[in-house]
Amino acid sequence: MLEAKLSKQQVTDVYAGKAAVYDVWGKLTESKAQRRCIEMAAIQDGESVLEVAVGTGLTFQQILQKNPSGLNEGLDLTEAMLAEAKEKAALTKARNYRLRVGDAYKLDFADTSFDLLINNYMFDLLPEEDFPRVIGEFKRVLKPGGRLVLVNMARNGRWYNKVWDTVYRIQPAWMGGCRGVSMLEFVQAAGFQQVSREFISQMSFPSEIIYGVKAS
Repeated sequence: MLEAKLSKQQVTDVYAGKAAVYDVWGKLTESKAQRRCIEMAAIQDGESVLEVAVGTGLTFQQILQKNPSGLNEGLDLTEAMLAEAKEKAALTKARNYRLRVGDAYKLDFADTSFDLLINNYMFDLLPEEDFPRVIGEFKRVLKPGGRLVLVNMARNGRWYNKVWDTVYRIQPAWMGGCRGVSMLEFVQAAGFQQVSREFISQMSFPSEIIYGVKAS
């Protein structure tokens, strides 16, 4: 696994600059994986749902549509990305949500608060040594039987998928700090059950979707 090369502040700065145009990238390279994420999440209306790293809100908008009677919380490090997410959320006419700045390393929620936690394209920005800590926070705020769905830039795939790692090596900021990761073993090591992994390639960009359930 390649080393994470951008600091938390650098990540915030990079995505503040990309917020206005990020949806073009997302729709071209990430939208298939995000749709599959929502399918695997199997949201039941009335649940409590947390999305960490909402970005511009492409997935959060779908969460609101699936969960009009539930509780929906969304966090991101970057105010500019949250501004985009708030615009999309407003289009749904939903009222049962909150979008705010938050840090995955220290979630501002009580233990066992959520039925579902979704996280898209964040671990591929973080140092590998921090993965267990963050997954531990995710597990803490999930209820027993709660579901976890992670989407990230993937490590493996066909040769053409690896061109993105080459770009990252040349200039990490061009990739928004993202590099391929593999989260399956980390989720298993955290004690999640029914863990599975799917791989999706879109415009040669490789994504993995990890699903797990917190033990009851």
